[in-house]
Amino acid sequence: MKILFWGTPSYALASLDALVAAGHELVGVVSQPDRRRGRGSALVPSAVKARALELALPVFTPERIRREPAMQAELAALGAEAYVVVAFGQILPPEVLAQPPLGCWNGHGSLLPRWRGAAPIQWALLEGDTHTGVGIMAMEEGLDTGPVLLQRSLEIPLLENATQLGQRLAELTGALLVEALPAIEAAGPGSERQRLERLNLIPQSQEGVTYARLLKPDDRLIDWQQSALTIHRQVMGLYPGAWTHWRQRRLQLLASEPLVPRLADQLSPEGAKAAARWGLAENGGVSAASPAACAGKPVAGQILEVLAGVGLVVATGGCPLLIRTAKLEGRSEATGNSLIQQCGASSGELLGQQAATPAEPT
Repeated sequence: MKILFWGTPSYALASLDALVAAGHELVGVVSQPDRRRGRGSALVPSAVKARALELALPVFTPERIRREPAMQAELAALGAEAYVVVAFGQILPPEVLAQPPLGCWNGHGSLLPRWRGAAPIQWALLEGDTHTGVGIMAMEEGLDTGPVLLQRSLEIPLLENATQLGQRLAELTGALLVEALPAIEAAGPGSERQRLERLNLIPQSQEGVTYARLLKPDDRLIDWQQSALTIHRQVMGLYPGAWTHWRQRRLQLLASEPLVPRLADQLSPEGAKAAARWGLAENGGVSAASPAACAGKPVAGQILEVLAGVGLVVATGGCPLLIRTAKLEGRSEATGNSLIQQCGASSGELLGQQAATPAEPT
């Protein structure tokens, strides 16, 4: 089948590669324009554009496809039978949606209608979803509102981060697109209503709709008054972006475990042991057997224990959090004893303390 592929980030690479490997004819690739990145602010192509150039495919980079009729006409002239969209980053206007005779199809990384929008993987983790998945849907003008042709579910392990989950979902997206395209081709051209009826698509439910809004810088700053599970979800969902203050420098948290006794079977062996030692009792305080039982109620953000070979046990608004991997500003990523040495932390010290405001001169 002749396909015009639309995609931008690395998430879309597995789908592009899968379509090529399946023998489809890629008449072109549409991606976001090059953006300035890095210290030198050099123009850098998107991951999809870079791969398309490696494959010697024609590449198109509209700034705003909705406002570029000349580009729309150029893409229509390629003669694609179907458009396949995976994390392109712009909403396609009606004029573009109407171009391919076999329709426009989107591979979306959530179980629609949950997490429509720009950051479905991150929000599934932030909200503690136990499952997510991929849907292949027919595109329409609304934001991820089209009927679904194929959908598959994946379980989300407690200790999986956004990059790891994203890679699994990316591979599944490519596999489902390859599975869906023969049915789309067999349904043939015709009016949109006729094509969709032949495919027996499933309309999205009007219940359970949620939107995965774009993330803001403030979302990444850890509030130690929150529960261990909430902070852990922030670390995993925003990987590698969640951070806190440590001795007037940024400490980026990269792997953690919520020391919640009921979750012990989902933790590492070290995490399960720490959860048993530091887990909360029914009255909300530390258990009688905990090392903190004689120290009174800890302050949120206080380091409760420097756990040799493992990491830092930190008090939160609920059960403690175990920091396994982190990156101190100006230093490299560190785990276990390397992390402990990098931070030079001691029990009783506080995370989350900002630099003091200088006093006014007198």
